[in-house]
Amino acid sequence: MSRVPMPFYAGDVSALAQALRRGLREAETVPGHVEMLNLLVKSVGYRNFQHFKAEFDARRTMEPPETQTAEVDAKRVKRVVRLFDEQARLTRWPKKYSERLLCLWVLWSRIAPRRDYNEAEIGALLEQHHLFADHALLRRELADHHMVERTSDGSRYRRMETPPPAEAVEVFRHLR
Repeated sequence: MSRVPMPFYAGDVSALAQALRRGLREAETVPGHVEMLNLLVKSVGYRNFQHFKAEFDARRTMEPPETQTAEVDAKRVKRVVRLFDEQARLTRWPKKYSERLLCLWVLWSRIAPRRDYNEAEIGALLEQHHLFADHALLRRELADHHMVERTSDGSRYRRMETPPPAEAVEVFRHLR
């Protein structure tokens, strides 16, 4: 059975080093393989390695395989585009999950890559791009769908660099 590589991302290498140092100092002996994995993933906000692996497996099953060409549902794209006004601001939060996800991708596209935001900055950015006055909902949804990474205390946010699905790209094209 071949191993599937699990990418590991630490938003702050200094915090990672501090957490590892603290964990090694508290260990009575040199940590074993699994203990070391637990130290690593705990430093970026997971409970343990099993939690990290479960999240990875769940994300992988939700993403279409790279070899498969993704079909675009033109009706869904049209419905989602209608959720935005002339300035491409989201007018309301849709009821359907598939439409919500596409709206989140639009908001994701407006977050600058490789830039850290504090909670107020990400809130202000999201406020500019929607009209229903619930930036906290949007911020939470972006984090829950792993489109942004946030520290465990919620003080820092950073866009996760993941290729958007074909339908989201089609929505971007219509909103330009």
